[in-house]
Formats: sequence, C-alpha cells, structure tokens
Amino acid sequence: MFSSITHGISRQIEAAATALTGYEPVLRIGVTGLSRAGKTVFITSLVANLLDRARMPQLTAQAQGRIEAVYLQPQPDDTLPRFAFEDHLAAMTGDDPRWPQSTRAISELRLSFRTRTTGLIGSFAGPRTLHVDIIDYPGEWLLDLALLDKSYAAWSEETLNRIAKRPEATEFMAHARAEDGSLRLEEARAAALAAQFTAYLTAARAAGWSDCTPGRFLLPGDLAGSPVLTFAPLPPPAQTPRNSLWREMQRRYDAYKSRVIQPFFREHFAKIDRQIVLVDVLSALHQGPQAVEDLRRTMAEVLDAFRPGRNGWLTGILGGKRVEKILFAATKADHLHHTQHPALTGIMRAMLREAVSRADFAGAQTSAISMASLRSTVEETVLRQGISLDAVRGRLLSSGKQAVMYPGQLPTDPSRLLSPAREGAEKWLDADYALMEFAPARTTLRPGEGPPHIRLDRAAEFLIGDRL
Repeated sequence: MFSSITHGISRQIEAAATALTGYEPVLRIGVTGLSRAGKTVFITSLVANLLDRARMPQLTAQAQGRIEAVYLQPQPDDTLPRFAFEDHLAAMTGDDPRWPQSTRAISELRLSFRTRTTGLIGSFAGPRTLHVDIIDYPGEWLLDLALLDKSYAAWSEETLNRIAKRPEATEFMAHARAEDGSLRLEEARAAALAAQFTAYLTAARAAGWSDCTPGRFLLPGDLAGSPVLTFAPLPPPAQTPRNSLWREMQRRYDAYKSRVIQPFFREHFAKIDRQIVLVDVLSALHQGPQAVEDLRRTMAEVLDAFRPGRNGWLTGILGGKRVEKILFAATKADHLHHTQHPALTGIMRAMLREAVSRADFAGAQTSAISMASLRSTVEETVLRQGISLDAVRGRLLSSGKQAVMYPGQLPTDPSRLLSPAREGAEKWLDADYALMEFAPARTTLRPGEGPPHIRLDRAAEFLIGDRL
C-alpha cells in the first residue's frame, strides 16, 4: 500500500515538473516476435487503437478520461525507416482485407499522448505530453544476443546436436560431417557450407522452428555475400592449424559478433525501456512436442538477454540501463474460443516460469498474456457426434471460404504438454491440435473505433499505462 501511495505521489510530482519545465518524457517500446507471430499486425492495431480508443477499456488512463489527445509525430531518428502504419492499416481494414507484408528490418514510429493529471498537483500542473517511440525489429536479431556469450566451438557443438534429427537439416548435416576443418581454407568450400546452412535456416523458419540464428543469415540486407555471413557450424577437427577452414570459420563467427550483433544492441537495444515479445504458441502445439520444447528453450534465452547483471559485455553495451518491463504475448488467441484462453495463458506462463523467476529476482517486471492483435473469427458452438464443442469460424486464408475450427482442448495443467516436450516425445499421446490459417475478417469501423482485438488494451496498460 505504501509503495502504491509513493508511486502515485512521484507520478504527480513528475507531471508537475513536466508542466513547469516543459520537459516531455520519452518511453521507448521494443517490439519483436518469434517466427510468424504477427509483429506487424500488432504494431498496426496497437497504434490504430491508441489513436481511436473506443475498444480500449482496460487502458486505465482512457477509462478515467485522462487522455486528451493522441497523435502521430515524425520519428526522432532520421536514420531509421518509418514503420509504414498507414499502408498496413489499409491492408488490414480495406474492402478485401489481407495481412500486411512482414517488416524485414528495424523501423520506428512515434506516438504522442497529451494527458491530464488527477489530484491536487494536477489541478494546476496542466496537461502533460508523453512521447512513445515504438521500435520494430526482427526476432532473429534478438536471439542473436545469446551468441555473444558463446565461442565458435561451443556454438557449433550446440547447433549441430540440436538440429541433427531435423529433416530440414539433412543436406547440411551430411555436408558438415564430411568436411575436414583442419584442411587449408578454400573459399568455394566455405561459401558452399554457408549457403547450405542458410538454406537450412530458411527451411527451419518456414517449418516453425524458433531457434533460427544467426539472424542476419535470414535478413542479410547489404551484408549479403560478405565474409561476416560466410560461416557455418562444423565438427571440431583434431588439429586447427593457421589458415585452416576451422580457424577461418571461427574468425568470421567472432567478426559477426563484434561487427553485426554488438553494434545493433549498442545503437538500438540499449535505448529500449520496455519490451513485448510475440509468440505463436498455437503453431508450436500443432507442430508437436519437439517444437514446444524448442520454443520454451528459445524464450528462456530471450529472457536471459534481458536479465540485469548477466554479463560484463552486456553491462558495457547497455551502459547500466535495463529494460523495466517485458511482456510475452501468445498471439492468435482468436483461433480459440474464449473459454480456452486461460489455458493458453497458463501454458505460456509455465514455459517461462524458470527464466521469469530469474528475471523477476533481478528486478525486471515480466508478464504473460494471450491476445489477438486483430480479431479474425467469431465464436460458435457446434455439435460433433452429439457433443457440443466451443469453436471459432472465420474466412480461410487459402480460399476465402468460411470454415469452422475446433483446434482441440488445451489442458488446464500445462505439465501435460511441457513434460513430454522436455522428454523428447515425437508426438502428443492423447491429443492432436489442429490449426487453420484465417484471413482478416471484413469489418466496418464506427467513428472512434480501432480494429477489433482481444486483450490488446491489457497489453497497452502493461507497457505504457503507468506512464500515462
């Protein structure tokens, strides 16, 4: 109680100081997603619903009537592309709605709030302005942070062991095992290995695997074909003489860490105050236990990247600054009837439990929710073999026809999924989780309404509510 009182007083004092000095605070929100989790749709719907807030009752400042205006402003960093909000919104809400094109690089958008402060101090402080900078970047770039803590030898061993049984890696694994890293470097051999490893990463991402690093292999930009992207994991040879293939792969891996990963985190990641990570849990469930375990391990690595005081190099990059809040959101909640949403949220929380405990202990506030940035279905109850099932209906992405989907009953006890996943089971013993790809629903927005969603307002409250 005392903490809540002092927090409220400090916010009022901050508001008064803002009004008296003209200082306008800035809150930087990082947005990333793991493997087709809907990052572009999330940012577009979030901005649209903050501009027109009729569907945002869980945003406290909106419910209390303290938001006077919200408007887009030019982004503060002239060197970054602007997030194409208007184009994406037109795609999602047009006469023939479609999912927008995914962003392939970092981009930014500034949203400014003018709010009133309640209380005694607020009565003479006047309105205050808060700028919210939304930084959109690929999830693969975030996963790269884990590489900074690994040597080439450790990364190679871990990667080869992890992907050995994946069908997408068959060709690359055969090539890597046939190589002798102690032989003198031949650039053609190195390029062929890197190309096959990149092909594996591309196929793995398409198949729904989460651990697709190094991320710039998938999004090379102007680095395409450079030596810094021309390496691959190899089995360790008995000897590693100078100018050998192994030594050169090691050198390029180290260059990737120092010249690609570290500059990104120094220039962009270090400035982020709060972060949301979007996760497609339902696709992992549909794919099977091994995909769920892969996702659990990947999310643990993501949280390790945010954990305060983790490593000396991270402290140096961030300059002592730490991310205050981290939200993990299980997307596509509209693919389930609302009665199953608590189970989906419970699975997400269970997958994060160990890593979240470490992050919370170190001071970072974390949370997990299930949500849909753009609701594309309606709920229905259907009869199947005389049993009533809570299902959803939507427009199929492939054909545009209406279809009803019952994905299966998620267990209320997450251990029924996570235990076989940890044990390496190849398939679920007593369930099969279906998944359909739905297109955006055709909708008509009334004045003041943003696109329909599920719990987007709760995500906004967690990320920015206390600063409004």
